[in-house]
Amino acid sequence: MTKPARSRKGRRARTPEELTEAEWAIMKVVWEKEPCTAGTVQETLAGSKDWAYSTVKTTMDRMAEKGFLAIEKIRNLQLFRASISEVQAKRAEFRKMLKRAFDGALTPMMQFLIEHEGLSADEASQLRQLVDKTETKKRGR
Repeated sequence: MTKPARSRKGRRARTPEELTEAEWAIMKVVWEKEPCTAGTVQETLAGSKDWAYSTVKTTMDRMAEKGFLAIEKIRNLQLFRASISEVQAKRAEFRKMLKRAFDGALTPMMQFLIEHEGLSADEASQLRQLVDKTETKKRGR
């Protein structure tokens, strides 16, 4: 078994809410396929993005510098791994939106979604089930 020559994380940690659209696309592939190379990411995104390998590789190197990705070097091969989880990134993105649009309050956000985006009967049922499940857990504490 070959040991990695060296492993490094990005120099400074950034918060997930700073992910750009391009970084989100790359992170989704990395979360699914890690550890992976920049070539793997570029090939996976080829159907939806017309990005050259050099664009993907440069972006991924910058993401490592920002602290989103870790690079593991094995001889001439660079493998990328996520330094943040998908849950962390989604939570940060959600909190950013919630704070910006609804002053951090969940109830006005839910009211907005129901009144302006509409819920199907199935979605409303799923939402009720989630609320009921949460209330049951709280009572069981």
